[in-house]
Amino acid sequence: MLVVVALGGNALIRRGQRADAEVQRRNAQTAVDSIAAIAQRHDLVVTHGNGPQVGLLALQSEAYGDAAPYPLDVLGAETEGMLGYMLEQGLRNALPERQVAALLTQVVVRADDPGFASPSKPVGPVYSREQAQALARQRNWSVAPDGDAWRRVVPSPQPQEVVELATIQLLLDAGVLVICTGGGGIPVVAGAHGELRGVEAVIDKDLAAALLATRLHADALLILTDVAAVMRDWGTPTASPIGAVAAAELRAMRFAGGSMGPKVEAACRFVEAGGAMAGIGALGDAAAILDRNCGTVVTAAPTREPAAAP
Repeated sequence: MLVVVALGGNALIRRGQRADAEVQRRNAQTAVDSIAAIAQRHDLVVTHGNGPQVGLLALQSEAYGDAAPYPLDVLGAETEGMLGYMLEQGLRNALPERQVAALLTQVVVRADDPGFASPSKPVGPVYSREQAQALARQRNWSVAPDGDAWRRVVPSPQPQEVVELATIQLLLDAGVLVICTGGGGIPVVAGAHGELRGVEAVIDKDLAAALLATRLHADALLILTDVAAVMRDWGTPTASPIGAVAAAELRAMRFAGGSMGPKVEAACRFVEAGGAMAGIGALGDAAAILDRNCGTVVTAAPTREPAAAP
């Protein structure tokens, strides 16, 4: 099978951890340990989030007071290179018989996407409400709640096309394990003659992964995060994990827009476009989710299989 794996940005910097390079190396190795078992059995494309890393690089650039802040598309490219390097090295070490390549990837968005007017994608570290609001005034940021904390939010337009799709397919045809579309890809818009230019945005990596998996005609999409499954009635006394579920049933439920909502939307888009299955669950359960033994497994049509969530 061809499997697209989307690693959450918090898989490489977890909430509350220091944003040190060594911390990210260790977390990248944990991700590698989980997905290497899949790569031994299937063709694999790996994508990853970059919200914490984009925010970190944006803050670091402020050390140069006489230089204008780097735009988000450039920061996105930097994080694709940094995280792609860590994952590529780890996967090469774990799978010495496989060729592995990390590819900088541009993703086209519409210049008139309403997401530009309503920033919603969390980036960078977490703050208290007071800290976030003070920074918003000082730096002209948009900020919003993220769980029990606050974070900077930036525009997140919908992904339309993966510019390097043909190159990714060539690599797959040659047997290469590909790391691409990191952080949702570098956001670009296309001009009247097809010329590309970067824009101030961060594309949701799960939605970009669903687009990539659909365009590659992948068999499965795995969205790996820090929870074991999608929860029904999350945050209430009646909360329970969702196992096997049809996309239509999942769409009838409500999920948090900044966290689980995009993952559910990505899973539904993929199977509705013809993908056999999408799985959402914990990073350490990747192989078991693919085998439909745990996590939330989404299909286009109802299934008679028992719920797979633990």
